[in-house]
Amino acid sequence: MYKIILIIALAQTFLSITGTKSMQEKGFEILFNGTNLDKWIGNKTDYVIEGKTLVLRPENKGKGNLYTSKEYGDFELRFEFKLTDGANNGIGIRTPAEGDAAYVGMEIQVLDDNAEKWKDLKDYQYHGSVYGVIPAKRGHLKSNGSWNEERIIAKGNRITVILNGTTILDGDIAKASENGTVDHREHPGLKNKKGHIGLLGHDTPLEFRNIRVKEL
Repeated sequence: MYKIILIIALAQTFLSITGTKSMQEKGFEILFNGTNLDKWIGNKTDYVIEGKTLVLRPENKGKGNLYTSKEYGDFELRFEFKLTDGANNGIGIRTPAEGDAAYVGMEIQVLDDNAEKWKDLKDYQYHGSVYGVIPAKRGHLKSNGSWNEERIIAKGNRITVILNGTTILDGDIAKASENGTVDHREHPGLKNKKGHIGLLGHDTPLEFRNIRVKEL
């Protein structure tokens, strides 16, 4: 019995150190395992691996976003992220590997909602929103420097975002755009059936880990 308890304790310690929850989740493909970017294409200059985490270092002056090499249609994406003060990023879904993912695909906003410089944004620009299309609920981010857990589920026209266990967005992109989008812009990517998943870098650092996906 003592040996079994010791083995379990060691396994839990290992998972805590590596942050590798994905090995426990049946049916999920590991997109980032902490050691390489073999399943990604694009900007591998700004996105670098440091201590088993994927860190955006915009000071490296790379160009563009980081995309999965594979395309996905209906899926559940799970990942963790850590914000810095004023951080601004995004998760591209069903997007081509070129063009502005917020329009040629879709962008699920990743943002430090509480930063002073973002206080005058539109509600559809804050964290978890389908950028320009469906606003997300605010108030569920952890303090900067802490790891947040997020799930993005794309199934047909329905997009769901779950942040730290709370559903902050659950909407139908077709219904939300049938009379035009709330930002009054063209979003042809809303009709995409599949595309890449992307990390949409801006000019602020932040970290990702435990990125995994399950096709639905």
